[in-house]
Amino acid sequence: MANRTDPLAKSIHGTNPQNLVEKIVRSKIYQSTYWKEQCFGLTAETLVDKAMELDHTGGTYGGNRKPTPFLCLALKMLQIQPDKDIVVEFIKNEDYKYVRVLGAFYLRLTGTIADVYQYLEPLYNDYRKIRHKLSDGQFTLTHVDEFIDELLTKDYSCDTAMPRIQKRWVLEASGTLEPRRSALEDDFEEEEEDKEEQPMEIDEPNGRENDNHRGRSLARERDRDWDHDRKHERHNRDKDYDRDRDYDRDYGRGRERHRDRDRERDRNRDRDRDRHRLRDDDYNRNRDRDRERDGRERERRDRDRGRHRSRSRSRDRRDRDREDGEYRRRRGRGSVSPRGRGEDGGPREEPKRKKEKKEKGEGNAPDPNDPEIIEMNKLRASLGLKPLK
Repeated sequence: MANRTDPLAKSIHGTNPQNLVEKIVRSKIYQSTYWKEQCFGLTAETLVDKAMELDHTGGTYGGNRKPTPFLCLALKMLQIQPDKDIVVEFIKNEDYKYVRVLGAFYLRLTGTIADVYQYLEPLYNDYRKIRHKLSDGQFTLTHVDEFIDELLTKDYSCDTAMPRIQKRWVLEASGTLEPRRSALEDDFEEEEEDKEEQPMEIDEPNGRENDNHRGRSLARERDRDWDHDRKHERHNRDKDYDRDRDYDRDYGRGRERHRDRDRERDRNRDRDRDRHRLRDDDYNRNRDRDRERDGRERERRDRDRGRHRSRSRSRDRRDRDREDGEYRRRRGRGSVSPRGRGEDGGPREEPKRKKEKKEKGEGNAPDPNDPEIIEMNKLRASLGLKPLK
């Protein structure tokens, strides 16, 4: 309810008066402490007291964009919409300059084009100093006439978009406004009237000569003025020509500098590319060399492994052959039975007679009473063998 526009307020420029302030700025004002504490319940009469307490102008400031009291009171005026007479009294107030500036700011937002030029242009003669708060929170010094000129010529003022207005010469051409009169124009007219009222001293006998002299002097002054204007135009033309020539020379130098910079950049790029290419070639060459070295080492290891394998295989074969030879020798030598061994373990010689019998194949079965057979049977019995038949 505290932020709602007065139901009796009229729409301005076809919209709600409070919409003349941007929504983000308006929300910042609604959230500010000054709006909640000082602007609550204000009327057109009590608003003057708050306006008299102002000591600076400005829009929003700081990192969180806090609104200034000046902007809060301007929005309050848009909310309650005071009468035009009250706003005009604000503008005509000469004792409090911030009250005048506040009224001018409100009239610039809500007034018609004719009212804006009619009531704000006389404030060009107010040269009093006022403080303005910048967006970073610092204060700067300005004047009332500068603030009025900003309202009439700029699109933004105090973080608020100004409604579009037509140029003054368009309104003068259409007859809406009269030509503007300067405050010093009356003084100029008085000086001209004083000059005209001064009597001109003319000598009667030489009056015609004085008139001719005056005519010649006027023609001479006119020629002098024309020469001066022509020299001035020539000087300006030469100055423009020199400026254009200096600009062309500077532009040419700038283009040469840019061309040299581009050429140097291309040269550095080519140098870097060549350096990277050489580095890549070295890397590839080293990689190939490492691969070849690894291949040679692998081949040497395989060769050593094959030689070791063949050596071990030949050694195994020799061991096997040696074992086989020993086995064959043992088999070839045969095992001598105990009966053929003597008492010292060596082979026992058979008697000649028996050997001869064997060779000849004579005789019959051995005699069991033969002491040799008995002895041999004892040996066989001790060895667990069957006796001889």
